[in-house]
Amino acid sequence: MDQGGLNQHGITVAPTGSGAGAEIGGVDLRHIGGAQVAAIERAWIAYGVVLFRGQQLTDLDLVAFSRRLGGLDLAPIQETGRRSVAGLPEIYVVSNVIENGAPIGSLGSGEAVWHTDMSYLPEPPKASLLYALEIPSEGGNTSFVDMYQALERLPPDLRRRASGLQVKHDGTYNSGGYVRQGVVPTGDPRTSPGTLHPLICRHPDSGREMLYLGRRRNSYIDGMDLAESEALLDALWAGMDEPAIGYTHRWQVGDLVLWDNRSTMHRRDAFDPASRRVMHRTQVKGSAPPAAA
Repeated sequence: MDQGGLNQHGITVAPTGSGAGAEIGGVDLRHIGGAQVAAIERAWIAYGVVLFRGQQLTDLDLVAFSRRLGGLDLAPIQETGRRSVAGLPEIYVVSNVIENGAPIGSLGSGEAVWHTDMSYLPEPPKASLLYALEIPSEGGNTSFVDMYQALERLPPDLRRRASGLQVKHDGTYNSGGYVRQGVVPTGDPRTSPGTLHPLICRHPDSGREMLYLGRRRNSYIDGMDLAESEALLDALWAGMDEPAIGYTHRWQVGDLVLWDNRSTMHRRDAFDPASRRVMHRTQVKGSAPPAAA
């Protein structure tokens, strides 16, 4: 975003100073006009990840703001069954908390590896929003990587090898490593459930080319033998932990983070399972499958 876009309609947009993301200030998401929503959407497309601090949102507020960005997906069924908010099936509860012997949410307290949300679907969600209600004193940070820059940093020969190929985004495991409810693992990426997407896509809003990997486990490049696919995927994934193209968010209660589920990937650090972490997530539906560049 150019300098003229850093203060629009009463809101400020300040880059994080890392390799991705920006913080948006001057806005209460409970009371927001159409011009402000449009400015937020421009920042979201430009930076991939945008952060709002100090919000005081009810679940209804979270759903209402999320709907300003498009239609919402229902919370997915995960390893512990559907974990949504009563009466608001659009809100997915991410938590390690156990109440009355049962988890209130999904994904526990372990590491969540690099992934894009629900990319195993033919039309993955275009945006994810995560709101912090309770956080541990240490750990549980969320990191993001910019997939435009990931593509730009590929050696030319590796980019040529990836051009025109499709990768299976596996639907067997979630980002916590748990088998999704109703899925039986095959042990072979070539026969596992999932959807083929182009390795190199063109973003429908920015028009920029990006790398689209989804998640590493059980990935498979269509048409290759398994060893060849694994070797190429290893090479493509090698630069994902590079700080120069990423941003790590250290949560505070009241933070809302909105990210582009097409042009970024994210991961979560593990944290003490004796600590409480409660986050509510919504997702904005995609309008079309990722298109080849």
